Amino acid sequence: MKVLLINEVPNLGVPGDVVDVKPGYARNYLMPQRMAVPPTDHEMARYSNLREQYRRELADRRTRAEMLAEKLNGAQLEFDRRVHDEDRLYATVRPQDVAKEIEQKFGEKVSPDRIDMDVIDTLGQFPARANIYEDITADINIIVNPAS
Repeated sequence: MKVLLINEVPNLGVPGDVVDVKPGYARNYLMPQRMAVPPTDHEMARYSNLREQYRRELADRRTRAEMLAEKLNGAQLEFDRRVHDEDRLYATVRPQDVAKEIEQKFGEKVSPDRIDMDVIDTLGQFPARANIYEDITADINIIVNPAS
């Protein structure tokens, strides 16, 4: 069964593509989720500029991601934490904390699940990597200081 995609579907296609899928997949998943419509002449005309609009959006995402990577690459994020015996932290520094700090300091949102780092439970300096978009990454230095 042929369908016209109106949203991106991983491993299938991008908006504006006409793809051939099994009828059950189209009827039970793609169409109820509003990811695809039958490729009638009316629908083809209605969504004719969808592919170009999608390409512009992807180019814009990439540009914004590259600009954010420039800002973040080599950035130092400092956290003050209370410590107990042997410089162990009461509250660890997690990817959620790093994402929140990036949003506060740079005004850009990065999902915590896109930040690669070990959970930090001691004082010191630690590396982290933010996977911003597809192949665009930024290396960040995390510094944990004792709270006064």
